[in-house]
Amino acid sequence: MKTDSKILVIQTAFIGDAILASSILETIRKCLPKAQIHLLVRKGNHSLYSDHPFLAKLHVWDKENGKYKNLRRILSSVRAEKYDLVLNLQRFGATGLLTALSGAKEKIGFSKNPFSFFFTKKFDHQIGDGTHEIERNHQLVKSFTQVKPEKPKLYPSQNELKKVEQLQREKYITLSPTSVWFTKQWSENKWSSLIDAIPSSYKVYLLGSPADRKACEKIIENTLHRNVQVLAGKLSLLESAAIMAKAEMNYCNDSAPMHLASAMNAPTTAIFCSTVPAFGFGPLSDNSYVIETEEELTCRPCGLHGHKACPKGHFKCSMTISIRQALKPIEKG
Repeated sequence: MKTDSKILVIQTAFIGDAILASSILETIRKCLPKAQIHLLVRKGNHSLYSDHPFLAKLHVWDKENGKYKNLRRILSSVRAEKYDLVLNLQRFGATGLLTALSGAKEKIGFSKNPFSFFFTKKFDHQIGDGTHEIERNHQLVKSFTQVKPEKPKLYPSQNELKKVEQLQREKYITLSPTSVWFTKQWSENKWSSLIDAIPSSYKVYLLGSPADRKACEKIIENTLHRNVQVLAGKLSLLESAAIMAKAEMNYCNDSAPMHLASAMNAPTTAIFCSTVPAFGFGPLSDNSYVIETEEELTCRPCGLHGHKACPKGHFKCSMTISIRQALKPIEKG
């Protein structure tokens, strides 16, 4: 690979996947500092990279309005760039076709992609053996970079850092209690009990999107802790990342906020309910903990992405995680 190659990285899946893709960007940048790196993400995730310090170009695919019309527009833009290399981190047809028709000199992706027979090189993508997603992605660049991947990293702007600065004047802990999937989130009453058990010397911030605000407000309705504030819907993704960076601890589910914390190398306690770390999406911060049920449940894991309700009706993978377990990381600190 030429040191000054023009490289496109494709990851148009959900927020967590887009954050983990930054590992590839960091690795390429470290090993090929003169390379021109471009990134393709879905609309909604583009704010993570809008002011990224070493991305030369950001392609944004609107999947919600005119999905395939916009894909054709993206393809035209991609072909005009005449890339030396396209790295496709996804395993689905649309981006596989985009890669195949990109006109790039070299096309690398995963063999599960239905259009992978057009790729120059392709690699297996196996979930469940404990390999982390950043290591699976690293297969695509290992031959021309380095043995191990760099950790994911995000870069909040000075304005984003300044916006949360006043919230960081006392010791605080953040909680990101929601998830797109019901079975991936610790139950509301558990979050409420955890807040009550957190020492009063800590401020507690609840993070999330505008859609998460009601759930966060419900969690604090029955709490006795007097120093709690709901920030869900008030901060952007990178502002949330910025506030996580200086927290004493960040509590989250197996969901996007966990990856935000990883990308800031922020202290993380990740609560796994229906899913398991062996899938390869666990926390990557130097100071990180995984909390999961201590009971042997034959029904766990019940799926890679979770469900809208517990298939067995008992939701023991969440209900049997104790407050004692969750508090241990704070006590260690």
